[in-house]
Amino acid sequence: VQLVESGGGMVQPGGSLRLSCAASGFTFSNFAMSWVRQAPGKGPEWVSRINAGGTVTYQAESVKGRFTASRDNAKNTMYLQMNSLKPEDTALYYCSSRALGISGKGTQVTVSS
Repeated sequence: VQLVESGGGMVQPGGSLRLSCAASGFTFSNFAMSWVRQAPGKGPEWVSRINAGGTVTYQAESVKGRFTASRDNAKNTMYLQMNSLKPEDTALYYCSSRALGISGKGTQVTVSS
C-alpha cells in the first residue's frame, strides 16, 4: 500500500502548479482521498477531499476558489490543481486516505518571488 506525490516545485505568487498522487496496493476507486499540507513550524492543515467516485469535492476556506482536487480512477491517481498561489501556500503537500490510515511522504511547494 503506497501513496507517492509529485509535481511540487518553486513558483512565483499568482502562478499555478498541479500535484499528483499515485496510489498502489489497494483498490483506489473504493476510497475517498484527501490533500493535506504542513508549513514549516506549523501543524498539518487539511486542504481538500474528494469522494471515491470523484464527483464531490470539499476545500478548506483558505484555498476555496483557487485549488481543485480531481482523480482518475483508471490511472489510480489523484490531482490537486493549484491556481493563484500565494506565499502562505508554501508547505509540504501530501495525499492521505483516512479510512486506510496512510499518507505519502509529500511534495514541497514553495511560492516566492
